[in-house]
Formats: sequence, C-alpha cells, structure tokens
Amino acid sequence: MAVTLVNPEGLPQGGAYHQMALARGSTMVFLAGQVARDAEGRRIGEGDLAAQAERCYLNVGTALAAAGGSFDDVVKLTVYAVDWSLDKMPLLMEGASRAAAALGTAALPPVTLVGVAALGEPDLLVEVEAVAVLD
Repeated sequence: MAVTLVNPEGLPQGGAYHQMALARGSTMVFLAGQVARDAEGRRIGEGDLAAQAERCYLNVGTALAAAGGSFDDVVKLTVYAVDWSLDKMPLLMEGASRAAAALGTAALPPVTLVGVAALGEPDLLVEVEAVAVLD
C-alpha cells in the first residue's frame, strides 16, 4: 500500500505530524481505540503517560500486523488524553517515539489530539485509534 504523507502549501509546515495522508489501497482498517493493556488485559504504566502512550501505539502496531499491515499504513490517528494540558506533550511524544522505534517506523501520519475528562476506565490516561489503508 502506498501512503504519501504531505504538508500542502498554505497549511502549517513541519511539526509533530503531517497535515494529510494520500492513500492508495483496497482494504480500509478502522481500529478501535487502543489503551494501555497487554494481551492478557493487564494494565501497563499506571499513572505514567509516556508508558501508556507507548503501549497504545504498540497495540495499534499489533492490530495492524494481524491485518497484514504495519504502522506505516496508518493514514489517520486520533489521540484522546485525559486532563490534557500542553505541559504533557513531552511525555506523550516520548511514548510515541519509543513505540515508533520499536515498530521500526518514522511515519508521522495526520493526528488529532483531543483532551477529555475521562476514558472508559479510571486508570487510563490516553487512548489511540487509527485508520489505515492496506493493499
């Protein structure tokens, strides 16, 4: 599958992600929000935003691998963060960077970050959902 990440002229350039992804493929994957739980459902990184973000991104990679893809096939991410404030950005980016290194990707797909009051379980700090396109 070919994903081309683009920052169109007339929009902000650079930064922590690309503004747009152009995707060509035949299978769309809509992944439910992934949280900081391992395969057995055990909580990972209680109270640690970086550790939870890392696990979320790794879970996205695991799900995409099961579908025959990889994180490089992601065309859009939505990140939900509890009690979001800008001072938490370094921790979120640390977790995402560790996961990217483990997944062997440098892709920075379009992402929307949404601050929320709470997630589905009280110990969760972040949740990541993804849309991907596979051949």
